[in-house]
Amino acid sequence: MNTNRQEIIKMAGFIGAAMAIAGYVRHTIQEIWGWFNLSLLIVGGVLLLASIALNYKDIIEYFRGRSGRLSTNMVLLTVAVLGLIGIANFLGYRHHKRFDLTAEGLFSLSDQTKKVLSGLQKDVKVIRFAKENDTLLADQMNEFRYQSKRISYEWVDPQQRPEIARQYAVKALGETVVAAGDRIERPTATDEQSLINAILKVTRETLKTVCFTDGHEEKTLADAYSQVEAKLKGENYKTQTINLATSKQVPSECSVVVVAGPKTSFLPPEASMLGQYLDNGGKAMILLDPETDPQLDDVLKKWAIEVGKDIVLDFSQVGQMFGGGPVAPLVLNYGQHPITQNFTRSMTIFPQARSVKVIPASGSGVNASTLLTASQESWGETDLKEGVEPKLDDKDTKGPVTLGAVASKSMGENKETRLVVIGDSDFASNQAFRFQRNGDLFMNSINWLAQDEDLISIRPKTATNRSVTMSGAQLNTFWWIAVVLLPLGIIGIGTFIWWKRR
Repeated sequence: MNTNRQEIIKMAGFIGAAMAIAGYVRHTIQEIWGWFNLSLLIVGGVLLLASIALNYKDIIEYFRGRSGRLSTNMVLLTVAVLGLIGIANFLGYRHHKRFDLTAEGLFSLSDQTKKVLSGLQKDVKVIRFAKENDTLLADQMNEFRYQSKRISYEWVDPQQRPEIARQYAVKALGETVVAAGDRIERPTATDEQSLINAILKVTRETLKTVCFTDGHEEKTLADAYSQVEAKLKGENYKTQTINLATSKQVPSECSVVVVAGPKTSFLPPEASMLGQYLDNGGKAMILLDPETDPQLDDVLKKWAIEVGKDIVLDFSQVGQMFGGGPVAPLVLNYGQHPITQNFTRSMTIFPQARSVKVIPASGSGVNASTLLTASQESWGETDLKEGVEPKLDDKDTKGPVTLGAVASKSMGENKETRLVVIGDSDFASNQAFRFQRNGDLFMNSINWLAQDEDLISIRPKTATNRSVTMSGAQLNTFWWIAVVLLPLGIIGIGTFIWWKRR
């Protein structure tokens, strides 16, 4: 009878522990206690405590024995291991760190994205309307939320919650909405760049206008600079073409003026308008190609910048590797400036460029500095002739040659003139825009001129195309090697080894 009683007490203890664990697990899954879960926990706890109280002598005796001590050590070791795992998980949660092993860093947020997110002053909602959650988007938003607590993400099934779909005027499944206050954007894609562009649009108060001059055969937004225009609009800028010959002044809505490779000269009144615009705290980027004379020398000299009447040649081995030839200098050296602060170990290429140098300013208070410098093997050639090998002489500008410069001056009343001058306009054309940091150079210059320093950075990366293209003969050779010769060779080696050991 005593044995049966002891067995019942032990069984009650096991049942009580199981009931208490079941009640707690149900609570964690359902996130509510409820009468059933609470009953399981209370009844289980009572049975477990009663079993311990009625059987405490046997329990003490057990732990005094060898097996009890071993069990105790095992329990303590298990608790210690679980404790270490818990601490590691806690530290991992508080100090999140991921490693991106892709060559382009495709799964790491760009510096630009981090700057935009960390600088948010408004709460932003990202809502995905679909039958099923987009796991890739959810993972992306986890990365966004790690950078800023002002970002929230929600997946909504519009059929289950039609009131939210009506609130955001959702018309089809698969829509993504980015909202801040009463401003809403609907990005057509959910990649990093598209989401950041949408966040910029809903959080920025005003749209700044970048004006491109026309009338001197400059690069046009509709043709050579179409990628520039798309990128500007993606970063929340408006674009506009202006003709100074038909205007009395630079339009007041122009936040930045871009002169993109004029082939004919500016008229004196036009050059005067541009100079007056800078004198009044304007912002301009002037891109001047070799073998042109836009008649802007007097305007630039006032801001301690001078462009050379030459074409820059670069005979460095690095430049030759990219097939551009000596007339396409490759830049690896950058000035200490916000525009190029993240360009370390990066390259920019200039299909044809003239030299640009900093000179003593004719006016006081001008702060001018070098932005881009070609290699030591470069020089500014003043007499390039077809069929004649160029040689450095006394008339040329000895390298390393400067290709770009910046200038600024405080004008009082929170005004500041900012100027970027580069001796080439083709670096930002459609053919060269995507080369290494060419696009970042142009966009960072606009960001700095427009005083949008939070956007100055390296833009999100795109995957490198690593597809292999082979001719029919190469494909046939590869098939014979991979499908016929290699397997037969392995079989032959195996057969030879078997024969020798037989």
